[in-house]
Amino acid sequence: MPQVLTKRADFLAANKGLRNARAGFVLLTRPNGGEGLRYGITVTKKIGNAVVRNRMKRRFRELLRAALPDSGLPDHDHVLIGRAGGVERDFHTMAQELEQALMRAKEGKGDSARGRRPRRGNRKS
Repeated sequence: MPQVLTKRADFLAANKGLRNARAGFVLLTRPNGGEGLRYGITVTKKIGNAVVRNRMKRRFRELLRAALPDSGLPDHDHVLIGRAGGVERDFHTMAQELEQALMRAKEGKGDSARGRRPRRGNRKS
């Protein structure tokens, strides 16, 4: 059974790894130095109120519970970030998208950083 990420530092470290974006979520993967298969879920307040966010987290937990034992990357951290499209999205569609994102991560492929805002601390004058 995969372990759950609880420390903020682990989430920040995962943000420096591979990024695979889908309509309902973003999957971040990063090697964790032999600490086993771990996962984390984050859903911001932009998505909706507490009821909506908790529903999305429950759906993500179920998606990860089903997919990670077979398709997860060993000794990697997996972080799912909720997007607004994931609230009403069909569960089976999201399961297929998660499988595709995990396959791309296994191949070492991620989405480009094109269109992402630069981090505030990395700006050069």
